[in-house]
Amino acid sequence: MKVIAGLGNPGREYAQTKHNVGFLMVDALAAHLGVTEWREKYDALIARARIGSEAVLLVKPQTYMNESGRAIAPLMNFYKLAADDLIVAHDDMDIPAGSIRIRKKGSSGGHNGIKSILAHLGDEHFARVRIGIGRPLPGWTVVNHVLAPFPPEDAAKVSEAIRYLVPAIECIVTEDVDKAMNRYNPKKEKKRKSKEHVGTAAESSQAEEVSR
Repeated sequence: MKVIAGLGNPGREYAQTKHNVGFLMVDALAAHLGVTEWREKYDALIARARIGSEAVLLVKPQTYMNESGRAIAPLMNFYKLAADDLIVAHDDMDIPAGSIRIRKKGSSGGHNGIKSILAHLGDEHFARVRIGIGRPLPGWTVVNHVLAPFPPEDAAKVSEAIRYLVPAIECIVTEDVDKAMNRYNPKKEKKRKSKEHVGTAAESSQAEEVSR
């Protein structure tokens, strides 16, 4: 079994905020899998489904973001699962709105929900599906930023990212996180810049030839 947890805050007032993009990801996956029934267990809403031959548990902690680990760790213990059976979808301010990154393990990166999960599990070896929400506008605090809804142009990008990530999460479950990273993570910026540099150098060389 795999646990797929989306992080967010419970309550209608938070439903469409940037901090709840993890909930939106799990909701999209649930719709894709035909899940309609949720129930409460260990301070979370959970739903059972299957991806391929693998049983999965969709999870939306109801503890508020900073206490996400308090909901997830008891579920992992109850089902006797290892850390690498966990996939967590969450917002990320360090990448632009609508950008995505899949990671195999790592630190919290300053994200309080991930920090709580790390503290309760005591193990960093779980997959993260990061969905960019961008940095705060000038004069905005982090709290104001993450608890605000997306502007229309960013909302469209995030919706597209969530659709893109549904098969990526399925890939993590049916194959492994390394294959999902290779297949779905964006190509490294430096590779693109290297190609641009080669192109610029070639153009300069051609210009020199023409001027001679």
